[in-house]
Amino acid sequence: MPDHSTHFRWLRSGGEAFPAMLAAIDAARRSVRLEMYIFADSPLGVKFREALTRAASRGVRVQVTNDSFGSFGLPGTFWEPLVKAGGEFRWFNPLKLGRMLYRDHRKLLVCDDEMGFVGGFNIAPEYDGDGVTKGWLDLGMEVRGPLALELAESFDRTFAHANHAPKPLQYLRKGTARETSAGERWRLLLSGPGLGYNFLKRTLVTDLANARDVRIMCAYFLPTWRLRKEMLNAARRGGRVQLILAGKSDIPLAKLATHRLYKMLLKQGVEIYEYQPQILHAKLFIMDSEVYVGSSNLDARSLNINYELLVRITDPPAVKEARAIFADALTHCRRIDAKTWRDSRSIWTKILEDWAYFLLARVDPYLARKRLGNLQ
Repeated sequence: MPDHSTHFRWLRSGGEAFPAMLAAIDAARRSVRLEMYIFADSPLGVKFREALTRAASRGVRVQVTNDSFGSFGLPGTFWEPLVKAGGEFRWFNPLKLGRMLYRDHRKLLVCDDEMGFVGGFNIAPEYDGDGVTKGWLDLGMEVRGPLALELAESFDRTFAHANHAPKPLQYLRKGTARETSAGERWRLLLSGPGLGYNFLKRTLVTDLANARDVRIMCAYFLPTWRLRKEMLNAARRGGRVQLILAGKSDIPLAKLATHRLYKMLLKQGVEIYEYQPQILHAKLFIMDSEVYVGSSNLDARSLNINYELLVRITDPPAVKEARAIFADALTHCRRIDAKTWRDSRSIWTKILEDWAYFLLARVDPYLARKRLGNLQ
């Protein structure tokens, strides 16, 4: 149905996102749903807990779920004030040997079924800043309208099964989290483990296959063979493909694995830039007149294993601003020169990169499938 009431507002940093999220919680009158991969016991985390507890105390239905692996450091008693005020809390996939490989990597806040927040922000101190002088570089979006209701319904499905163990032979079952819904200027793409059509991955591949202007900013970049192929095809047919990748990373192994792909990408004319001021955690994919924002990286874990969320937006003003965000980030990057890169690689460095790639692109997905298949 037409959804002219859907509005989009980019949040360019944690410094912009967190105050907006807290204000939305304080303004909520009916419901608040919060889903986070990492929630840290910190002054920022306490601010969110206090806002959520205030909402529950005034009669708002408050539901919170945190991934038990991502939020491993969060004390079991942290959410007691919220629960005492009438709120609900659940761990997603409580930690147990053999169940740690499947994670809820989504970041989502929905208030009153009318306002939603998506993006890469976790609620932790390192995300609180402008991404240049302080705090990791990340992106998010505030949405209003029918999309917010779809986000609320996706939360409800996750929350209902948050503390359930995966079913035996889940890797041979249809992936119930692989869903999609759409409005006039947006499409919500959800993914998770299991078989079946992967709307998130397939939509990315389809858009790449037709794109001539590709701009990708991604914290962890280890795309599938098909996605790499379509990126290279876009460059070969005369299109422009620009990548902003991590100059600084919180996961050195992921950075090493990504470096293994540089030579091939540069050889085909792909422009690679590394973000310099802070750790890069943003996920922004622009393909001609479409832009994606959400929790998913372009790596094997996000595309095939984790529970993830992306919103594909075709709203012209939102796409235009996304291009401006990308261009601004580019001013803080170092471009990778093909010859300089090739000459700088020692044999030992190449061996390390090969092993990192093998572990993250081959071993991790294999172990995840095997572990899920063996669950009883």
